Amino acid sequence: MKQRLAAAGVALLCLAAPAASSSAAAKKTVKIGDNYFAPKKLTVARGTTVTWKWPGFDEAGDVHDVKLKSGPKGVKKFHSEAASTDYSFKRKLTVPGTYRIVCTLHEEMRMTIKVRK
Repeated sequence: MKQRLAAAGVALLCLAAPAASSSAAAKKTVKIGDNYFAPKKLTVARGTTVTWKWPGFDEAGDVHDVKLKSGPKGVKKFHSEAASTDYSFKRKLTVPGTYRIVCTLHEEMRMTIKVRK
């Protein structure tokens, strides 16, 4: 009887515990270089946090920012501070669709993020 109760308890714990992959928050990093985003195109799952990272002091270049030029309906626009070095900016993307990102200081500096359902 005790063995059955112990086995049932273990089974309940296994069912109650979320799978490791579903509980881990998805994260992606975009590197900001001298007039480019890397990668230029990104596809992520809904709920992914995207972090844009500026270079360190030794690699500093021009000043850049990150602005949502257009996104899915209902998404609140975002815009980072302008920086040249040792800065990061992050956003959790929760609405599926296409996000078009631009550096307002260098209009040719663009990227696209697609968020899957």
